[in-house]
Amino acid sequence: MIDRRRIQPEAGQESVWDYPRPPRLELIRKHIRVVLNSVVIAETTGAHRVLETSHPPVYYIPREDVAWEYVQEATGESFCEWKGVARYYDAIVGEQHRTRAAWGYPEPEPKFAAIKGALAFYAHMMDECTVDGERVEPQPGLFYGGWVTRDIVGPFKGGAGTMGW
Repeated sequence: MIDRRRIQPEAGQESVWDYPRPPRLELIRKHIRVVLNSVVIAETTGAHRVLETSHPPVYYIPREDVAWEYVQEATGESFCEWKGVARYYDAIVGEQHRTRAAWGYPEPEPKFAAIKGALAFYAHMMDECTVDGERVEPQPGLFYGGWVTRDIVGPFKGGAGTMGW
């Protein structure tokens, strides 16, 4: 069994156990970068992040900051009780094809209107994702898409034994 006791954050850190439920959306001015096959496919200083209890932040990159020549809509969709219906996207750079590597909300619920058309990328499917130059670690497991940086502490939902949290 995974120990789910809150890790006490140090100065300059946030605990995911202090994030709200339902989740909160906030604009962040950190430099966000996504790389596949040595090509920057998304880069911004105007992302929004979604903060939800037990999850590392998910960063949504505005549509205008995505290199759409490397991204194409994929099949399938999912539903989030807070954000609405999500669509998935493949990332393709040269011979590298990552199926359902990103997702976004074409028509999000009103509270999340700011992420309409923006994309979030699964860090484990990209060659590199960074926040202010720091290479992120993907959220444990393959279902959720949060990005773990040194200023975020858990424990995090997503790994083995945590789905019932």
